[in-house]
Amino acid sequence: MKTELTREKALELLREFNKESFHLEHALTVEGIMRYYAEQLGYKDEVDFWGLVGLLHDVDYEMYPDEHCVKAQSILADANAGEDLIHAVCSHGYGICVDIKPEHEMEKVLFTVDELSGLAGAAAKMRPSKSVMDMEVKSLKKKFKDKKFAAGCSRDVINQGAEMLGYDMNKVFEMTIDAMRSCEESVRNELEELNY
Repeated sequence: MKTELTREKALELLREFNKESFHLEHALTVEGIMRYYAEQLGYKDEVDFWGLVGLLHDVDYEMYPDEHCVKAQSILADANAGEDLIHAVCSHGYGICVDIKPEHEMEKVLFTVDELSGLAGAAAKMRPSKSVMDMEVKSLKKKFKDKKFAAGCSRDVINQGAEMLGYDMNKVFEMTIDAMRSCEESVRNELEELNY
């Protein structure tokens, strides 16, 4: 999988279209989660690519929420992103705002963890520690079942993604919490460096 974008360029692009710290934090978190999953699932030579897909997955969302995953295609093409990156980024909107189906395992992971990381992040902010470091699967499951909690995070999409991957929900919750633990500190540090 080849793409012409470096991480530095990808971050510049992300910041050009995203000014809210919340969106930057989400992008950096999903980048870290994707890198973790790549390592765990045996895609060690594609870790950077998986990370770029995570970093840029919502590049158009803040400025063009009504054209999410549609506008991203031209934004990324104008930045010389490869077709593989564009397809991967936009496939997480499958059945929601585009008909680009997640094909590769990485695309199915992104489809699943995008919404789940939002739910887990919201749950972490409610904890005394404000962290996923001491979060357990059972506490995230409880939040998942409470439809009123982080109502914007689609449980249907998370379920659909887990099904695509052939994972049971416990595995998805556990891996995603571990993935978020792996990058929580670096995300916080990078946001500070970027003055967010």
